[in-house]
Amino acid sequence: MRGIVLKSTGRWYNILLESKEIIQASIKGKLRIEGLKTTNPVAAGDEVEIEQEGSDLTIKSIVPRKNYIVRKATNLSKQMQIIASNVDRAYLLVTLKSPVTQIAFIDRFLVAAESFRIPTTLLFNKVDLFGPKEHNLLNELTEIYSKIGYPCHPISAENQENIDFLRTEIQGKQVMISGNSGVGKTTLVNTLDPTLNLRTGEISTAHEQGKHTTTFAEMHALQTGGYIIDTPGIRAFGLVDLDKEHYKDYFPEMRELIGECRFHNCKHLNEPHCAVKQAVENGEIAESRFQSYLQLMLEDENDPYRRNEFL
Repeated sequence: MRGIVLKSTGRWYNILLESKEIIQASIKGKLRIEGLKTTNPVAAGDEVEIEQEGSDLTIKSIVPRKNYIVRKATNLSKQMQIIASNVDRAYLLVTLKSPVTQIAFIDRFLVAAESFRIPTTLLFNKVDLFGPKEHNLLNELTEIYSKIGYPCHPISAENQENIDFLRTEIQGKQVMISGNSGVGKTTLVNTLDPTLNLRTGEISTAHEQGKHTTTFAEMHALQTGGYIIDTPGIRAFGLVDLDKEHYKDYFPEMRELIGECRFHNCKHLNEPHCAVKQAVENGEIAESRFQSYLQLMLEDENDPYRRNEFL
């Protein structure tokens, strides 16, 4: 039997079979050994082969993934956690108020998505709460990210009309919704398909951070067609399995300038005649994006704490 993993809860996996039946299966020990570099060898979105062993169903193999996206695991004995796999497009929910999404977080997510060749759209949520300050910042960020190829949409997740475009885009695809806790991911999924009636959380008034309601990434089949993976709220995003020398390749505006620096191996740090630094000075590359790049290049790779603290 073959199916798609809807939800991973550690030992048991909810799997949608080709017959549309949803079953539960465990994982073979061999897969656990092969997945020691990760906290979860099987993730939402994986296509798997299942076999019957006595009265139990077990996952015997994973069909080769088209792509996947990872983050640093909170368990320091592991290297990474696979958030989702076989993603046609990622939608990153960003809020400029209640809570505030840090620019560094946005850029780290985009670098990770670029490295796994996952196209990404930015959804600026809760625009109904925006004042003049937030609207000005929205315009500034939309200009920065649209210019380098990331579609940007201001939305209110509870408003059916302004997410109609999203419902159309998802049809026939397997997409992922991600973002910090409290940005409205689950609310958005409920609006896209009210029959799901997923539990939403509240915002902590003490720190204006979201309270985790989604513990594991979970994929939902929408009545209007397509699949959407609702991921746990991510407070920090650490990059793994990426060499620092390649970070510049995952910033599209820097990638366009390859070959224009004096030195072919220019790191865009202190080298003379650097086309990237010149583009920053000329306003062709946003200062915030360059600061995110510098932060990635200069941080301690052995630091277990993820830094996303400037806006």
